[in-house]
Amino acid sequence: MLFGQHHVNLARIEQKLPVTIVSRGNEVFIQGDSDADVQAAAAVLEDLYGQLRRGLVIGRDEVDAALRMRRSELGPGDRAEHHAIRTDRKLIVARSANQLAYLRALERFELVFAIGPAGTGKTYLAVAMAVAFLRQHRVERLILSRPAVEAGERLGFLPGDMKEKVDPYLRPLYDALRDMLPEGKVQLKIESGQIEIAPLAYMRGRTLSHAFVILDEAQNTTPAQLKMFLTRMGEGSRMVVTGDPTQTDLPPGTPSGLADAVARLAHVPGIAMVHFDRSDIVRHPLVTPIIEAYEGPPPGGPQQEGERRRPRRASDPNDGQRQ
Repeated sequence: MLFGQHHVNLARIEQKLPVTIVSRGNEVFIQGDSDADVQAAAAVLEDLYGQLRRGLVIGRDEVDAALRMRRSELGPGDRAEHHAIRTDRKLIVARSANQLAYLRALERFELVFAIGPAGTGKTYLAVAMAVAFLRQHRVERLILSRPAVEAGERLGFLPGDMKEKVDPYLRPLYDALRDMLPEGKVQLKIESGQIEIAPLAYMRGRTLSHAFVILDEAQNTTPAQLKMFLTRMGEGSRMVVTGDPTQTDLPPGTPSGLADAVARLAHVPGIAMVHFDRSDIVRHPLVTPIIEAYEGPPPGGPQQEGERRRPRRASDPNDGQRQ
């Protein structure tokens, strides 16, 4: 289980670290150019073995996560499996140093901002911690919210009542919940009011007490909307605000509430700000280069922009043959 089928996990470690790994029975021999590389590979295997003993299934994602954690030079007391979240369906552990810092912040602080690119686990880990708090009776309910802002499409013409129109905006929150709770239990908790999933507009005028409240995609709020949301916080509540400032769908010229709040609240005691970057992306391996490509300069230099298709002349002998 540790090595993987055909020792694929060991091969993955060899790809990422300058070491050679040979297994004989239940013994592993690691050879490398430096003691540091050998010790790093050994620590990755020990981390993965610890996760196996806690019931986690080890695959490529877990190997890559252990390698990321090791590159962050975390000490033995900081290993990810020591900060796992157990839900009804799976055991969830941090897969990067920033994710580990995020889990600690979610545990310690009553208001946490998570800022960074897509695929870094901002919403997923917040929902996991919220489910754990509900499971431990540390809160009475979960409230998950998103601003219903159209991502370049007009959906108002679609048929259906208000719920049917806004549900597509909230689908990622349903997906995260169903990854951690059995399908029947999710629906039961929604019907009983223990879990509420609603657009941001539904928060106005309420006081949210003894609840774990998550606002996702906060970059699509205005400063007034985010202020309204933050001031809903009541006794015994925790709030998490997540968003990616580079992916706003607000009309041009409209300031983002997330950027405004981060600037205003960065130094307020009792509030945690966790910043993610591309190294924390835990989705498909192609997501990182895609984000890098979009954050770089636009395609086509000055030469390409000035280029024009050469007009075809009747006297050109290659006319009609080009593809």
